[in-house]
Amino acid sequence: MGVGKSTVGALVAERLGCAYRDTDDDIVAAQGRTIADIFLDEGESAFRAIEKRAVREALAGHDGVLALGGGSILDADTRALLAGHQVVYLSMDVEEAVQRTGLNAARPLLAVNPRRQWRELMEARRPLYTEVARAVVATDGRTPDEVARAVLDAVELKEA
Repeated sequence: MGVGKSTVGALVAERLGCAYRDTDDDIVAAQGRTIADIFLDEGESAFRAIEKRAVREALAGHDGVLALGGGSILDADTRALLAGHQVVYLSMDVEEAVQRTGLNAARPLLAVNPRRQWRELMEARRPLYTEVARAVVATDGRTPDEVARAVLDAVELKEA
């Protein structure tokens, strides 16, 4: 959350000359409401089912840079689908997250005690991110352009 995946993903796609897509945007468009509203109205498990379908459809029908919601890797089927793709995990620490997002209430998983919840989410998710990622790129203290360049460099090195 707040790592810059949408901004960096769009920059990477532009530099590669391909299309960019974000499954969070797909979900909002298909559902006609925000992710926060889906969480509030239907709960996390319903949202995760919607997210799983969105990721599966995007992976099957998109041939460019794809940004996934941070919790999408919680699903084992999704992780298996990602195995055949160039996955880059954008990482950051909690202090950077606070600076970037303020850990605001628009993020439903961080509504109460955001710093602690962010740390707990990352402790649970980090091993899953690294499981599916071919490269890890730290975003701390970097501009989106610097991160995009690091992503391109990391993917190029992993292909060699």
